[in-house]
Amino acid sequence: VVSTQSTWGDEEVVYCFTMFQKVVIIDGANHLLGRLASVVAKELLNGQKIVLVRCEEILISGPLYRNKIKYHHFLRKRENSNPRGGPFHYRQPSRFFWRVVRGMIPHKTPRGQAALERLKVYEGVPHPFDKLKRQVAPAALRVLRLRMNSKYTRLGDLCSSVGWRHDELVKTLEAKRKINGAAYYKTKKVLANLKTQAIAKAQSKLQKLSAPLAALGSPLAL
Repeated sequence: VVSTQSTWGDEEVVYCFTMFQKVVIIDGANHLLGRLASVVAKELLNGQKIVLVRCEEILISGPLYRNKIKYHHFLRKRENSNPRGGPFHYRQPSRFFWRVVRGMIPHKTPRGQAALERLKVYEGVPHPFDKLKRQVAPAALRVLRLRMNSKYTRLGDLCSSVGWRHDELVKTLEAKRKINGAAYYKTKKVLANLKTQAIAKAQSKLQKLSAPLAALGSPLAL
């Protein structure tokens, strides 16, 4: 476990990460865009593979109208001699977030390129990540980092206003996933209870075998 400390105002924030898991799956819902990107960028540079799901539910501080004005100003930035040369203005939320992370990484160096290859971003929660454990980044959660009366913008709404056309489709697929996930979790709880009951019923039979196993020094003895 690696922990780092930093100060924000008068409070001290402690970030704790379990480093170098096979892959860390982060649920982007209700996280602030810049803060989440900074946490992800740091972990990528440290060598951790990260999958970020539900990018359309990431939040940006400020009202939708203000963020639309800022994005339309960004859309006007282009190469004069050949606009096809860039910069490229991504409309989908996943690529929007990916570009923010790229700006926090030295992506023109081999180290930065290798770090970006460790990042995967998705709208919604596609298979197989819907059956895997998802985590949050406390340092970037809106409820912990934004004042209660502050306005904020959903990234999916902003992208929909500038050309992304799949917000309703993702919402439909997410609704189906949540129904299926609730049924899966209910079945999992039932099976876990049956397993616990079966172990409790077998205790009496196992107690008879425990003494001989203990005499032999077996670790299987109860």
